[in-house]
Formats: sequence, C-alpha cells, structure tokens
Amino acid sequence: MKKISVAIDGHSSCGKSTLAKQIAKHFNYIYLDTGAMYRAVTLFAINQNIINKDDFDKDALIEKLPEINIEFKADENGKVNTYLNNQNVEEAIRTMRVSSFVSPIATVKEVREKMVELQQKMGSKGGVVMDGRDIGTVVLPKAELKVFMTAKDEIRAQRRFDELKEKGIDDTFENVLQNLKERDYIDSTREESPLLKAEDALVLDNSELSRDEQLEILKSWVEERGKL
Repeated sequence: MKKISVAIDGHSSCGKSTLAKQIAKHFNYIYLDTGAMYRAVTLFAINQNIINKDDFDKDALIEKLPEINIEFKADENGKVNTYLNNQNVEEAIRTMRVSSFVSPIATVKEVREKMVELQQKMGSKGGVVMDGRDIGTVVLPKAELKVFMTAKDEIRAQRRFDELKEKGIDDTFENVLQNLKERDYIDSTREESPLLKAEDALVLDNSELSRDEQLEILKSWVEERGKL
C-alpha cells in the first residue's frame, strides 16, 4: 500500500487533532499540527502586545513574521510538541486566552501565506496527515484522501469544556459554547481561505461515534485510497 497524503478539515473541537495523531501513528505517517502553528503565531502576537481584547495591530504582526520560527519535535515518549522560536509552547498554545484570538490571527493573508508555504513543504512527499481548516482546499488540494469532520455544537462545546476542566482551566460551559460559535462564524466567513468542505471530501460526523469507531472508519478510508 502506497503512502498517501491525508487532509483533515472541520470545525473546532471535533477531535481532528486527536484522530489525525492516531491515524499517523497507526500507519507510521508524519503528523503535522497546522492548528498548533496558528496558535503559536497567536501566542507570539499576545506576548509581543500585538493583539488584545481591544486592539489588533496587523501591520506590526506582518512586520514581525520573519522573526517567527515554528517546529515540531518529539519528546522521549514520542509525544510531538510545538516549538516557537526554540521554546516548547505546547501547553501555552492550548489555553482559552490563545483560543480567543486564533481566528483573527488566521484571517491575516500574510500569516496564512507563510503557514501554507511551510505546510506544503512539509507535506509534499506523502505519508503525511494534516488537520486544520483549509487543508483539503488550499494546503493539500491534491491529497489522495480528504476528510471533513463535524459534530453538533453542544457536543463539541462539552468536549472542549471537559478538556479545559481536566487541565485545571476554570471557565463556564456557556463561555466555551459562545467562543466555539464565534470561531465557527469567523472561520467560515473570512476572506482568506475560509473553512469549506472540499468537493471530494468524505464527511465524518462524530457526534455519536466513539474515538475507536471513528478511528476504524478513517483507517478503512486510508487503506482504500492507498490501494488505488
């Protein structure tokens, strides 16, 4: 079976990253966390006082893009972590503070161009699993397998709420649900690479699926495309 490129798109808190990591591990593929890349840029912008709840200086961010270096490195246990300018930021980029500003950052054309350039370079050789918002439509339009993940709003919000609670992050379900809906709207209506289902993408609605069930479905799709 040949190694293919797998592009996974979909709404936030659908478990895209978890599933992508599982499928990459199963087939010994390389997992590239594109969402983490945008989160890393967002963390950089926050730390540089480029963005806050009252202001977003896009020009300042564009000017500082050359200063941003993003890498993925595996630790001794095989877990892949995100590094921003040689610093492990895996936990820092998963906070609600970063989540609140990711979508505005991702609408900046120059940011997306830089991220897409990096992603295409990483994913050009096959044997790659990539998840995000525009992988199948923009980053890897020729991917052999494109998947669009979705789930009901309340179910996605509950998953995100439980995840934050496990990490000791205090927030309300209502805030998490509102943040999710706002991100969906921004992601779907932005001018630059909006969240869209590629015409040839297979839809995976995991509202009522367990992690094992959705993994088995995706494994079968990868095996099927790898034999073509």
